[in-house]
Amino acid sequence: MKLYASVVPLLAAAVSLATRLSTAFVKTDGQCFTLNGAPYTVFGSNSYWVGLMGLTTNEMNVTFQNIAATGATTVRTLGFNEVTTASGDYYQLWNGSTPTINYGPTGLKNFDNVVAAAKANNIRLIITLTNNWHDYGGMDVYVDQILGQGQPHDYFYTDPKVIAAYKKYVKVWIERYIDEPTIFGWELANEPRCTGSTNSATSGTCTTTTITNWVKTMSAYIKSLDCNHLVGLGDEGWFNWTNNIDASYNGSHGIDFDANLAIDTIDFGTFHLYPYSWDEETPSAMSWGQTWIKNHRNAQAMYNKPVLMEEFGLLASQDRIATYKNWYSTVIDSGLTGVLVWQAGSNLTSGPTPDDGSAIYPGTMIYEMESMYAAQLKDRNSQGLQSYDM
Repeated sequence: MKLYASVVPLLAAAVSLATRLSTAFVKTDGQCFTLNGAPYTVFGSNSYWVGLMGLTTNEMNVTFQNIAATGATTVRTLGFNEVTTASGDYYQLWNGSTPTINYGPTGLKNFDNVVAAAKANNIRLIITLTNNWHDYGGMDVYVDQILGQGQPHDYFYTDPKVIAAYKKYVKVWIERYIDEPTIFGWELANEPRCTGSTNSATSGTCTTTTITNWVKTMSAYIKSLDCNHLVGLGDEGWFNWTNNIDASYNGSHGIDFDANLAIDTIDFGTFHLYPYSWDEETPSAMSWGQTWIKNHRNAQAMYNKPVLMEEFGLLASQDRIATYKNWYSTVIDSGLTGVLVWQAGSNLTSGPTPDDGSAIYPGTMIYEMESMYAAQLKDRNSQGLQSYDM
């Protein structure tokens, strides 16, 4: 069609902006995230399954379309699946102590499709690189395969051979995606603790210092390879406060949120919120969660780094709608940097995506209200997050 002179500059500017957006990396500025010097709002969902369920490229695209329709900008997903027998989608196959990376169509080529679908829908990805729990392999596979079945879970953080194997795996991901701005950042692990699933016993020597030292080692290693992407931990956000009997606040899980956030090579903090499964329902799950959010907002201000509530979830029977409204509002009103719900849901041609009771599907009340909170958070950030004091 014919382009009139007055329209050409506008179109050229739009093309230039799109080019910059597709090649720019998310950065931090104090407690904020930025993209091309402008505020970048982290709002969205978790979708652990998008690269692990044998989805077609079309189904991946529908998944990200559904998430983006809520106003989401960011999705957290898994960059791991440790297996000892090749089956389905996986990234690393173990044969004794020797792992082999799956670069093929059920491995990293499949994840290339995840990245392409996210990019097509203007979504950026937080990629978590191993799991504390046995789901999709995780830490215990490294320990069992390298050191022997049933060795303490926390050897993952201290044994030189295990650390070397994990570094080798992480390097593969970094080298493949180092120039890909669709990747928001790397997370060292999902919910690291001194104890895991299959190897529940610890060595008896694991403390918050054990994991903090590992965080220092691994985050510095990633930074030595990749200056483009942000690095976070992916933890539940446990505090380590003196003389506190509450397991969420006394460091007994092996996590010291403040010490980890203070590490120079950690760019942003993370925490999760599951009061029912943590037995934190006093005086109520809603109010306990509200306080949990505010305490992490205080740490955000203290260390002047962004902090994300990157997982939270309730069942429909747990007053979910009212509680989510309260927690989303607390995030926005307190000045916490960003929030990701657990978890996204989609109705695909092959059937509904996985639902642990917390999935949010299109057309539901929570799905519809997410767009309102996304808009509120973006509006708040456009005004300057630093003005929101506790």
